[in-house]
Amino acid sequence: MADMSVDLVAVERRLWSGRASFVSAQTTEGQIGIMPGHEPLLGQLVEGGTVTIVDTDGTRIVAAVHGGFFSVTGDTVRILAESAEFSTEVDVAAARQVLSDGSASAEAQLAAQARVRAVEQAGAAS
Repeated sequence: MADMSVDLVAVERRLWSGRASFVSAQTTEGQIGIMPGHEPLLGQLVEGGTVTIVDTDGTRIVAAVHGGFFSVTGDTVRILAESAEFSTEVDVAAARQVLSDGSASAEAQLAAQARVRAVEQAGAAS
């Protein structure tokens, strides 16, 4: 099976690095899926989006991301997010509270939406 090197990095930390067979991200141009051998590409991540990585063992890694860029070159994908959080780290109740709070900023609402969506995409929503 073909694979590619993938790094998911946020300003505050490196979240994941390894070999993967598929990467999916929400960009300003729409949802994009990257497989090994994809054409070189530079994309801008949406504010309040998600990234999904399928590693070579078939494990899905889902993260809520807030802004940033990703690049595809040869057999490498680099995801550079302003902030990112694994779906397994999300406090769903807190994120839903932000969504129901009408006084939260637009940025806080987007981040909360991304967190809830990441958990739902990972299949761990409660």
